Amino acid sequence: MSQDYAVETQGLSLRFGQTLAVDALDLKIPRGSIYGFLGPNGSGKSTSIRMLTGLLKPSAGTAIVLGEHLPGAEEKLRLRIGYMTQKFSLYDNLSVQENLDFVARIYGIKRAHAKQRRDELIDLYELDPQRKQLAGSMSGGQKQRLALAAATIHAPELLFLDEPTSAVDPENRREFWERLFDLSDAGTTILVSTHYMDEAERCHQLAILDLGVKRADGTPQALMNAMNAWTIEISGDNLRALKATLEQEKEVVSAAQIGARLRVLIHKCSNTAEPLLWLQQRAGARELEMVRPNLEDVFVNCTGSRVTQSAHHVE
Repeated sequence: MSQDYAVETQGLSLRFGQTLAVDALDLKIPRGSIYGFLGPNGSGKSTSIRMLTGLLKPSAGTAIVLGEHLPGAEEKLRLRIGYMTQKFSLYDNLSVQENLDFVARIYGIKRAHAKQRRDELIDLYELDPQRKQLAGSMSGGQKQRLALAAATIHAPELLFLDEPTSAVDPENRREFWERLFDLSDAGTTILVSTHYMDEAERCHQLAILDLGVKRADGTPQALMNAMNAWTIEISGDNLRALKATLEQEKEVVSAAQIGARLRVLIHKCSNTAEPLLWLQQRAGARELEMVRPNLEDVFVNCTGSRVTQSAHHVE
């Protein structure tokens, strides 16, 4: 394994009975980076994370995490990785302070250091007013900050976050990501799964997963630059009817109404070499504008029902 990567996998797969939940996943996650798993529900994001934390044994393939081979090095990695689950998993009937003390004991942190570390995290995540409050009575954002504090109390080298912001408001999400960048800047490698496009754009690199398959990976900007589809917005009357018509065209990847405009993705192919002219013939007397693709366009292009493409990496 290269020392430049915190995680490397090759052909990592997991089958549940007849269902192939993760299919030949290849990853290279640079140390100190924030790497994202972007995908719909059932795409294999959580299953992949559980294999990389040693909670699930793969059916095939290899995984090297922080220089250790999995399966087989789960105990060695226990004190070097952190894991924050999607569902709040601390004790509702313990206070903030009691939860952190309990987690510190699980990790075998000596009492004096554990107290110092606990107080540092309570201060860092602005939990001092809730120090003696029962976790079960806290807001979603407060629980999220407590869960992150617990997942990092032992200062892990590698942090796994499984859809950590699914139950909090946008303001708390933004603040949470500021904390992640602080951790990354200090050298922690972070793997985070999400289905929020704005969060995926914050990642240094990401993989788009669908039905257990990696459809694409690279930096968000590189993925947008390399998308094999034109992005055109249409304004005018009767957009709902036009949307229904365009969706019948095999060259159209998707058509979605965004406010008073229709955003259309068109395959780059010989039929659409002149995409504005091609679409104008179908849109009639409406205003058309070629626009830059965003990450949601990339996601739709990779996971849409009409799109069947092998995984590719973009530098």
